[in-house]
Amino acid sequence: MFPLSAFLISIGAVSAISAFLALLMVIADATIANYGEVKLTINDDHEYTVRGGKPLLGTLMEQEVFIPSACGGRGSCGLCKVVVEEGAGQYLPTELPWISEEEREKNVRLSCQLKVKQDMRIRIPEELFNVKEYATTVKRIRDLTHDIKEVTLTLNDPDTIDMVAGQFIQFQVPEYELTDEPVYRAYSMSSPPSSTGEIELEIRLVPNGICTTYVHKYLKEGDQVTINGPYGDFFLRDTEREVVCIAGGSGMAPIKAILLDMLDKGINRRVRYFFGARTKKDLFLIDEMRELEKKLPNFQFIPALSEPEPEDEWEGEVGLITDVLDRHMESGENVEGYLCGSPGMIDACVNVLTKNGVPEDLIYFDKFG
Repeated sequence: MFPLSAFLISIGAVSAISAFLALLMVIADATIANYGEVKLTINDDHEYTVRGGKPLLGTLMEQEVFIPSACGGRGSCGLCKVVVEEGAGQYLPTELPWISEEEREKNVRLSCQLKVKQDMRIRIPEELFNVKEYATTVKRIRDLTHDIKEVTLTLNDPDTIDMVAGQFIQFQVPEYELTDEPVYRAYSMSSPPSSTGEIELEIRLVPNGICTTYVHKYLKEGDQVTINGPYGDFFLRDTEREVVCIAGGSGMAPIKAILLDMLDKGINRRVRYFFGARTKKDLFLIDEMRELEKKLPNFQFIPALSEPEPEDEWEGEVGLITDVLDRHMESGENVEGYLCGSPGMIDACVNVLTKNGVPEDLIYFDKFG
């Protein structure tokens, strides 16, 4: 029989080895990963001294240089691209799915994945220097559906925002049970530019989502919220083409902003808006859309349910939004498309639009990951 004393000695030895390895990891993290101070140069004429070792996205944010990132730095949206002219090193496997061969030739990198380890020179769009951080107060929270809340924020400092209908902001979530550090998530504004003193967001609950859980379970009217923005190039182009909008869920937000902006500016282009939902309980802002139909003479709102319940007593369009779109499409030669929703929905709708003659370079979309 194996002696108990020997068994205890073995456990002690394993524990000691584990503790020693853990100590080595701590030392390594404090020394090897400590790159000291490095110089970060942006667009040749903006220089910062920063501490190395952190992802470039977060390092830039600490300098109040805000790069768009719809996924909060998880490497799952591909938005936070910058050109790195010096100090980048090899491409990481987590970057490759988002960087094309053409972009690699131009040294485009994902700033959320690339760590600042040495002096670095980067290039970003000059307009990003105009992105600001805003202190806001939650003015109102209301339920739009069982899983979508509308959050209205009053802007305090600065107290106005210069934005284009269709753009998005980044919403900061403080430390709470699902995160041990502040994180950012991107949300499109549903309010038009004329509403400069406040903004509206439509936030759908995602199971275990850090930001959506916080908003749906903990955020209260009167709370203070930090945001930054605006970002994005999803906006109505200045042409006379017919506009076809397609959205689902919280993809309603930027389309609503564009429609309200058209009303403010007296733009009377023909607009058809296809909105897809599963059942009637997933529809929202129907009354608001019907009111817009009265105020915008060339606007038509076309909601569709893919799986209506018997109790819905639904008399409108039925089917996947792609099928409904296909049934309504005429010649697409004089059409622009504006799509907001899940990547799968958008890809499928792009196929329907191009099949019906809409030029692919006139289809604009905002994929909600």
